[in-house]
Amino acid sequence: MQKIRKAVIPAAGLGTRVLPATKAMPKEMLPIVDKPAIQYIVEEAVAAGIEEILIITGRGKGIMEDHFDRAPELEAGLDKPGKEKMLDECMAIAHLADIFFLRQKETKGLGHAIMKAKPFTGNEPFVVLYGDDVIMGKDPVAAQLCRAYEEYGKACVGIKEVSAEDIKKYSSMKLDHLNDNLYNITDMIEKPAKGQEFSLFSILGRCLLTPEIYDILEHTAPGAGGEIQLTDAMAVLARTQGMTGVDFTGKRYDMGSKLGVMQAQVETALTHPQIGEEFRRYLKEFAKTL
Repeated sequence: MQKIRKAVIPAAGLGTRVLPATKAMPKEMLPIVDKPAIQYIVEEAVAAGIEEILIITGRGKGIMEDHFDRAPELEAGLDKPGKEKMLDECMAIAHLADIFFLRQKETKGLGHAIMKAKPFTGNEPFVVLYGDDVIMGKDPVAAQLCRAYEEYGKACVGIKEVSAEDIKKYSSMKLDHLNDNLYNITDMIEKPAKGQEFSLFSILGRCLLTPEIYDILEHTAPGAGGEIQLTDAMAVLARTQGMTGVDFTGKRYDMGSKLGVMQAQVETALTHPQIGEEFRRYLKEFAKTL
C-alpha cells in the first residue's frame, strides 16, 4: 500500500462569518492561545507522517506564508541568553515540513480548490485538511484516515454525527457499519433538504482522496451555492468504488464561526502548559459572577 506523503489544506475562504476580525487577517491566522489555527492543522498533518503540504490560499493571505518562513530579524532579537526556548519555537515552525503555497485566483468552491492541487499530488493519494477545522486530540485525525486507507485501500472521510437540525448545513452519508468506528460509505449528499438525508453522519473537516477524484471533479457541474462541491465528486467515488468513513476521535472546532473560535480559545487555554492552571482558577472565579 502506497504511503501517504502529501496533504492539501484549502485555505482560500473569506471568513465572512467571523468578520470584522477577518477583514484584514485570514481566519486561518486567528490565534488559539499562542498559535494560529493553521499551525495546529499543519502540526496534525506532520504528526500523521505527512512530509509535503500544499496550502491553497487566496488574495490577502500572504501572512500565512510569512508565518511558516524564517524571520531573521526576529531570530536575531531572540538570540540572547534567556530567550533560547522562544528562538527554538520560532525556528521550528519553518521546519515542520516542506510547505508549498498556491493561490486560488477564483473562489469557485472546495472542489475547484482541490483540482488546483493535481500537479502537487500527481498519482499519489493525499489527505485534505479543511482550513476551517481545527481538531484537537491525542491521535491525529489524519493518521486515523491513513490507517483506514491502509486497511481497506479506499478513499476515506472523517465523519461525526450531527444534530437533525444541523445536518442541512453539512453533508449526509449513506453508510453501513464495518467494525469499531469504521463504516462503508456508498453515497452522500451535500446540504440535504429535509427528507433527503441518508443519515446524521457528516464529513467534518478531513478526507483522504485517491487520484481518481480529479477526473470526477473535471466533470462535476456546479452544485450547492453555484460552486464546484467536493462532496458531489466524492459521492460519485462512493457510488462507484465505495469509501471508508472514520468516526474519528478528537474535538473539532469550527474556526469559521465566532462560537467555534471562542470554544477553541477557552478549552485550549485550560490545558496549556504555561497558563492552564492560572486560567482555570480565573475561569472558576469568573463563573461565580454569571
